[in-house]
Amino acid sequence: MNIKKLLLCTLIFFSFQLVKAQEQFTVFFDSNKFEVTKTESKRLQDWILANKDSKIVAINGYTDEDGTNGFNDTLSKRRVDFIFNQIKNQVKIREDFKTRSFGENFKQSKNKAENRKVTIYYILSKDLAREDEILGIKPTEVVPEEVVPIEEETMNFPENATLEDKIKLSRKGTLIRLNDVNFYVNTFAILPTSRTAIDELIRTLDKYPKLKIEIQGHICCVNKDIKNLSLERARQVKRILVSEGIKEKRIQVKGFGVSKPKFPIPEKSEAEAARNRRVEIMILEK
Repeated sequence: MNIKKLLLCTLIFFSFQLVKAQEQFTVFFDSNKFEVTKTESKRLQDWILANKDSKIVAINGYTDEDGTNGFNDTLSKRRVDFIFNQIKNQVKIREDFKTRSFGENFKQSKNKAENRKVTIYYILSKDLAREDEILGIKPTEVVPEEVVPIEEETMNFPENATLEDKIKLSRKGTLIRLNDVNFYVNTFAILPTSRTAIDELIRTLDKYPKLKIEIQGHICCVNKDIKNLSLERARQVKRILVSEGIKEKRIQVKGFGVSKPKFPIPEKSEAEAARNRRVEIMILEK
């Protein structure tokens, strides 16, 4: 297949896709004219009345091969401008809509009258919910904003502050330790003594429905979190919250293993190990 045939096939393919994707309406002109006849004007006005709630996405203008290229380029643009002035403020127009003047530079029909035209491409009102899909516009990928952690110690919370008090005083990124949330050794099974702290978290999440958090797990006493235990512990806390009616989308989880210890590993005492072995929440939204 030579280059010309390949380009023609490609043009036909995309034209077919365009026809499938959106509607089109064509207005025809007399030779060398950029204003329409009474018959075409009536057709255009009827189309306008029938498409008040449609949306125009493009207007293309064309001419036959009579005349010079320069003349035809100007003529096709004047035809587009004429049609645009007829439909503006009458039919919805997409903000980024395109007008294109092809002049005689397109695949000409043997019937010259068919080449003297302006084609309006539009989307019917019933299809506007799929507008971007029809136009092949992919949704912009939203890159999550990186949240900068704020260590709890730097917040200087009051000595006897409750979890709710701390959350009230916190800002985005604040880390808050969940006191007394503990697990059976080498498992993600939560000890019954942790229930009070978890209930306090549930009550606070219920009270502040816009609050979103990340549950962060940490372990102690080893060089590497081989079993990914820190993440599983964070997930287990989330499971309990969700089972109590907290919406899953409000809770993220992360396991840090032993990468963020409060004290160097190996710890010198059980107190240091207990500080490293912790569950924290980070405020994502309030």
